[in-house]
Amino acid sequence: MKKVLFMVLWVLSTGAFAQGIKMPAPSPGQSIKQDFSLSAVEVKYSRPVIKGRKIFGDVVPFGKLWRTGANSPTSVTFGEDVKIAGQALKAGTYQLLTIPSQFSWEIIFNKGTNGVFNYNPAEDVLKVKLATTTLSQSVESFSIHFANVMANKMDLVISWEKVAVSVPIETEIDSKIATSIEKAMAADTRPYFESASYYYETGRDLKTALEWVGKAVAANPSAYWVLHLQAKIQAKLGDKAAAKASAEKSITLAKEGKNEDYVTLNQKLIQSL
Repeated sequence: MKKVLFMVLWVLSTGAFAQGIKMPAPSPGQSIKQDFSLSAVEVKYSRPVIKGRKIFGDVVPFGKLWRTGANSPTSVTFGEDVKIAGQALKAGTYQLLTIPSQFSWEIIFNKGTNGVFNYNPAEDVLKVKLATTTLSQSVESFSIHFANVMANKMDLVISWEKVAVSVPIETEIDSKIATSIEKAMAADTRPYFESASYYYETGRDLKTALEWVGKAVAANPSAYWVLHLQAKIQAKLGDKAAAKASAEKSITLAKEGKNEDYVTLNQKLIQSL
C-alpha cells in the first residue's frame, strides 16, 4: 500500500514538474514579411522536418488537401489587391491550402481560419494549378520564401524534400504612382526628383522628367545624385553634350562629398556617350 501511494505521489510530482518545462516545437513556427509594391505580403506557417521520411506521396498524400505546413493553418496577408498566376485576389488575409500531386499542385486561397480539418470549399476565393519543379538538393525543413522580388511582381516559393512550387504574384503599380505624382505636383512641396526618377526608370515622358529634374537641381544645386539623374535623362534624350556637362558637375560635387560610387557612375555614363 505504501509502495502504491509512493508511486502515485511520484507521478503527480514529476507531472507537475514536467508542466514547467519548455520544449522546442517539433514543427517551429515562422513569420516572413516582404515589402512589395506599395505595401507588404506576410506569411505565417509552421515548418515540419523530413527526419528520414518520404514526404510527398506518403506523409503528404497525393490528391488530398494539405494545410501546407503543420500545426495552425498557414496564412498569407496581402496589403493590397494582387493577381495570383493572372487571377485577381483582393487585399486581405487568407488561409493557404494545397492539393499536391506528382507533377503539379493546386494552390487554394480560402477565407476560413479553421484549418484543413474544418475546410469549407464554399470559402475558396481563388484556386490555381501550378507545375512543380524538381530540386537537385533536398530541403529538410518545409520552407516558404519570396524570390525574384521586383517592384510589381515576385514569387512565393513553397519547397520541401526535392519539390518546389513557385506561385507568381503581381500587382498594378504604375497607375497608383502616377496618380500619387499628379496629386503631389498640385501641392506646395513638389517631389520633383522622385517623380523625375520614376518617369526615367519606367520610360515615361522624358521631356517632363527633364523639366522636373531641372527644378530639383535648381532647388538643391549641390546634390550630385540629382545632377547624375539629370545627366542620365539628357543622355536618353540624345543630348550628349548636356549629359556630359551634368555628369562632370556631378563628379566634382561627388568628390567634394567623398562619394566615390557616384564618381564612378558618372565616369561610366560619360564613357557611354
